[in-house]
Amino acid sequence: MTKGTTKRMIIMLLLAAMVFGGIYAFQQFRNKMIQQSIKGRANPPQSVSTTVAQLSSWQPTFEAVGNLRASNGTSLAAEVSGLVTAIHFDSGATVEAGQLLLELNAAPFKAQLEQLKATARLAKQSYDRDVAQYKVEAVSKAAVEISAANLKSALAQVTMQEAVIAQRSIRAPFSGRLGIRQVDLGQYLAPGTALVNLQKLDPMYLDFSVPQAQMDMARVGEKVTIQTSAFPNKVFTGTISAIEPQVEISTRNLKVRASIANPNNELLPGLFATVRVNRGDQKQYITLPNSVIAYNPYGSTIFIVNNKGKGADGKPQLVVEQRFVTTGATRGDQVAVLSGLKVNETVVTSGQLKLRNGTPVFVNNSVQPSNHPNPEVKDE
Repeated sequence: MTKGTTKRMIIMLLLAAMVFGGIYAFQQFRNKMIQQSIKGRANPPQSVSTTVAQLSSWQPTFEAVGNLRASNGTSLAAEVSGLVTAIHFDSGATVEAGQLLLELNAAPFKAQLEQLKATARLAKQSYDRDVAQYKVEAVSKAAVEISAANLKSALAQVTMQEAVIAQRSIRAPFSGRLGIRQVDLGQYLAPGTALVNLQKLDPMYLDFSVPQAQMDMARVGEKVTIQTSAFPNKVFTGTISAIEPQVEISTRNLKVRASIANPNNELLPGLFATVRVNRGDQKQYITLPNSVIAYNPYGSTIFIVNNKGKGADGKPQLVVEQRFVTTGATRGDQVAVLSGLKVNETVVTSGQLKLRNGTPVFVNNSVQPSNHPNPEVKDE
């Protein structure tokens, strides 16, 4: 082989090496860019809102619902039949115990009473005369005993007639507020006819049920707070006054009664109310919005935001870490976290559905979930 031929062979080999080297380098560059593109598309930064875990005071509390009732309440009715001759009250009036409300016609019974009183006076005179004669032995002891029996019988008939007349005068059995009058003057009433409703509104009672698992929350003398939709911006206070001494077998609930001061007669029987029983000392728990927790069959999880340092653009690199937590009691929009989370850690509050371990994120706290211990329902 000549020297010129060898030189041409070397040049061709170098050119071939350069061509194949360029192709290989291009392939490597293309593969790297494809991988970066795929990686960027698979796990782009996600927008989330966050909150910083902080301690909050928790009061052991039990809530229940119940119905308000008056401490004394009844529908007054006629005990006997008769014609209404007088009405001494107005609808909605406040009355005192023993106050006369209504009278039925008692004229025939009063006339008969006078007759019985005359008979009693005559029996008294006969008895006195027999006693005087017995002292001088003018009559026997048996005659005196007969006169005494006649006197007692006459007096008993007078008392019975007075009771019959009293049945025709309906009086308030206790102090309270009257409802709407159900009878009119001149109306004939049969026994049991309803006249008017009477309710003693101060104090009021609230009867509610406590599940057996929370029976220790109910103790006589414990303070309670009561709210009702009739007065949405007002809280009433009361005290547990009585507890049923047995648990209902069908529901496994314990009946409890609270007594509530009602000096202004604002609360009325039949209102639906919510009672909150506070017991024991306050405790400190890390508190989060309930919507932050992902409740799963295998456990409850949250996402923590970690700072991995600054990126090439000088901005913090934020990634999330999924973590299991143990939750406790709830109140309103909030839940207590018992373990798995530390104070001052940053927790994702929204956008969790698009996250997994290691997902990069950026924070946008313009919208936050509801986080109120006692949320109120507002009418639109």
